[in-house]
Amino acid sequence: MAENVNELMEVTDKLREECGVFGMYDFDGGDVASTIYYGLFALQHRGQESCGIAVSDTNGPKGKVLSFKDMGLLNEAFTPETLDKLKGDIGVGHVRYSTAGGSTRENAQPLVLNYVKGTLGLAHNGNLINAPELRRELEYTGAIFQTTIDTEVIAYHIARERLNSKTVQEAVARAMKKLKGAYSLVVMSPRKLIGARDPFGFKPLCIGKRDNAYIIASETCALDTVGATFVRDIEPGEIVTISPEKGIESNKSMCLPKEQHARCVFEYIYFARPDSYIDNVSVYNSRILAGKFLAMDSPVEADLVVGVPESGNCAAMGYAMQAGIPYGQAFVKNTYVGRTFIKPKQKHRESSVQVKLNALKEVVNGKRIIIIDDSIVRGTTSDRIVKMLRDAGAKEVHMRVSSPPFLWPCYFGTDVPAREQLIAYNRTVDQICEIIGADSLGYLRVERLEEIVEQLGICKGCFTGKYPMEPPTEDIRGEFER
Repeated sequence: MAENVNELMEVTDKLREECGVFGMYDFDGGDVASTIYYGLFALQHRGQESCGIAVSDTNGPKGKVLSFKDMGLLNEAFTPETLDKLKGDIGVGHVRYSTAGGSTRENAQPLVLNYVKGTLGLAHNGNLINAPELRRELEYTGAIFQTTIDTEVIAYHIARERLNSKTVQEAVARAMKKLKGAYSLVVMSPRKLIGARDPFGFKPLCIGKRDNAYIIASETCALDTVGATFVRDIEPGEIVTISPEKGIESNKSMCLPKEQHARCVFEYIYFARPDSYIDNVSVYNSRILAGKFLAMDSPVEADLVVGVPESGNCAAMGYAMQAGIPYGQAFVKNTYVGRTFIKPKQKHRESSVQVKLNALKEVVNGKRIIIIDDSIVRGTTSDRIVKMLRDAGAKEVHMRVSSPPFLWPCYFGTDVPAREQLIAYNRTVDQICEIIGADSLGYLRVERLEEIVEQLGICKGCFTGKYPMEPPTEDIRGEFER
């Protein structure tokens, strides 16, 4: 058992992405499934456990939804034949990594609900902190759950509110008043596509347009991939309804003052693709800035700056620019290894890290190296990366991290684990440096976080323990299920 736990930690000492959502409504009646597929492909970095697409024909029988979902990556789950069968001009899609609820096919999204008023297709990115109590409330009124995920709780509450609401968007607004936590939603009703973002804006959500079709997606890179034009971000707390009759309608009744916004800063540091913009801030520029600030605040003499691929590369470029030290590539990455793969057995002594990365001896031999990574969670891969550089002949290895130390868990959809599992918990930076075997170690200062996102409101709970809302008293993160 211990062997398996060590293997798992070795591979998963990275924050997991959250989920990606993509919705589309073609007012000209064209099929949307293949575009949703390619949009999700651009969001695959946000979740590799499961994926799914649900579509409906707004001109066909009301309430008929065709859907397909499965475990694994998009190109493993879907075939051309599967996509061809999904005929419809409105649809939602999802890629998933579980932060609450087990990794099973039943928990794959989108969820499709048939109820008195028709059907709902729903895809969700985030974590509700009051999901257990909302679930219990529904169970005591006779609800039977098919999954263990928050999304089903949200779907039930929208369906229930719809019985007493004039429109589906009004039902979404009424349900949102009960939800606490992080959520970006895409909802498909028989004749409308709806996007909603929680009042703190933890997770990103934006609108795009291609010809006579509208798109709602987690990141702008998905719009670029399908040839759509970015229209705007959905604001924290905003509900957007898209229909041929009224175009884009907006409900901002749940919006909070900007000072209370709490975007997940890890979207900018690690989760989002560097070519995305979130709330009009370039993810690429945020990472370059993080690297520059590291060079200002934690300088060290060295011959070469390198990044841990891929997420450390932009910050490494920023560090190199600011410090005037050459930037280089010290690692070759095996691009055929997915983010989840069959972990090598301990007895065969293959390091899971080396299956994914290998150091370039010609680049690092005899040199003083600064290595930049986006985060250190448990520290179980950092020591191997440092050792890899030393084995390749590096004279010195100085590690710099483009985020502050993790000291607290996350309850809002990022799997920062319990405090006892965090390497920075109850340890000084010097002690962590000794554990990972580096010559020196420096983290991004907490005060720099607002600067890298152009002063947007962000959540810093995992670094400071100060959350934008009271954290839950019971475990909601499915930590023990995993």
